[in-house]
Amino acid sequence: MRRARHNLLALAGVIAALGALLPRAAARVESEIAPAEKRHPSVEKAAAIAKQNKAAALPENLNQPFAPPQFDLTDEEEAAAAAAAARLASAGTQGAPVVMSDHQLLQEIVSRVKPSGTASLGGRPLLMFGSKYVKTGAHFTVTYKGTDYDLELTQIDGTNFTLRYKNDEITRPIKTGKSP
Repeated sequence: MRRARHNLLALAGVIAALGALLPRAAARVESEIAPAEKRHPSVEKAAAIAKQNKAAALPENLNQPFAPPQFDLTDEEEAAAAAAAARLASAGTQGAPVVMSDHQLLQEIVSRVKPSGTASLGGRPLLMFGSKYVKTGAHFTVTYKGTDYDLELTQIDGTNFTLRYKNDEITRPIKTGKSP
């Protein structure tokens, strides 16, 4: 009997819950999606914005900044190509090509390198160019006749310095331009 009563109470609880929810289930639910007629102008506007136009073709003679011609050359090959281009450019203006060996080129470049003095940092000598300091073994760029050349400072001893370009080296005195 207790069991039957318990089942009857459970059944009554289920019926009461269904009775409470039934009006909500039968009520009309409106959709959150707008009708197609209302959405049509927005869809057209989105399609116009998303439309991709084909870009115009680039001119053939445009310089490409990310992969210029001869980008994969080594520094030595690049310097040789630049020297050859400089020789061709000077040949066009003077009539006869001027061929300089690496040693002659280094002599010309070093004659224009004017250090302002030397300094020492931690017992290591430094060559001064104005407010810049170059230590032994460091590479730096010198522009000569519109072409950049990579030089290496190989030695500083007393009042002399030695520069290397490719396999050639030249030692020059440090002339500060000041009288002692």
